[in-house]
Amino acid sequence: MIDMLVNLYELPDASELYQKLDGQGIILRRANAYERHIVADWVGEHFSPKWVSEVKVAFSRQPITCYIATRDKQILGFACIETTAKGFYGPTGVSEEARGTGIGKALLFRCMEALKESGYVYGVIGGVGPREFYEKTIGATEIPNSDPGVYRDILPG
Repeated sequence: MIDMLVNLYELPDASELYQKLDGQGIILRRANAYERHIVADWVGEHFSPKWVSEVKVAFSRQPITCYIATRDKQILGFACIETTAKGFYGPTGVSEEARGTGIGKALLFRCMEALKESGYVYGVIGGVGPREFYEKTIGATEIPNSDPGVYRDILPG
């Protein structure tokens, strides 16, 4: 799976998307340290053990580099930055019942904005699955010769 590059100077304005989610009662925010076990358990239940490891890394950063989407104090989605490598986005996921609401897109924007706020000029989306989504949503472009990239020689399990 390829890596993609995002020009952080050219990020589209996401304020309308954030307002739409807010109108649905969805809160998009940085996770708090005391929520580490809750977020990690949720990611383990809905996604993979490897992603749990990356989420725990996000909680070891200061400030925390994991963002969550919630409604009525229930997690609907998450996204992390700077877990696998500096300037990298991911992992990210949205619960099956919340897909199609714009949460994934909003988390992507929030994470890219956070990278920009940290001083990065470009963000990297590693090991991309839905290439067309990232191209269309945020103008990401393929990084030539990036497969397998940082995700080589992964231990099984």
